[in-house]
Amino acid sequence: MRSPLALMPPRLLQQMQFVVEIDKLKRVLRQTLLTDGSRRENSAEHSWHIALMAILLSEYATEPIDVLRVVKMLLLHDLVEIDAGDTFCYDDRGHESKAEREMQAAERLFNLLPPDQASEFRALWDEFEAQTTADAQFAATLDRLQPLLNNHQTQGHTWQLHDISRDRVMQRVAPMQGSAPDLWQFVQHLLDECVANGYLKPTRE
Repeated sequence: MRSPLALMPPRLLQQMQFVVEIDKLKRVLRQTLLTDGSRRENSAEHSWHIALMAILLSEYATEPIDVLRVVKMLLLHDLVEIDAGDTFCYDDRGHESKAEREMQAAERLFNLLPPDQASEFRALWDEFEAQTTADAQFAATLDRLQPLLNNHQTQGHTWQLHDISRDRVMQRVAPMQGSAPDLWQFVQHLLDECVANGYLKPTRE
């Protein structure tokens, strides 16, 4: 018997296939704990969190930004982890193959969509990766800020687990200085407090 879904417009069926596929992001675990320390967050939760942060904190962007475009980037940029997995930001070895793994994932995932949406979503993903526009740079600032907040709330759990020091965190968040100076200043004070409380080593040993 022919499925009733076969009567639906092909475009809608493609979109629904994509909707079902991206549900898999919920099972990709990150290194960062939830702020209550109860468990590791997943990448879908991370994406939701930073997308909402974009709406809340857009006033701190140095240059004018299109908040909707920033939100779209933040919701899209980690979808590739469905295939590529989450690469911990301080995993030097993992980063050697990260770009290739994520590029292949982007090709598969976005091409599940109708051509016009596949092109739009892929362009936004590429823009985030290139980090050459104000929108992409502010999006990356929030992507770097959120794990710091969670580490502060969990007494540096992930930093201590992986023996991360303040100078490495500073290297990671350095791009924030140009895209959101006020948030950069906040991060400096946050890291100072983390070092003072013993959550974060000041330098590599």
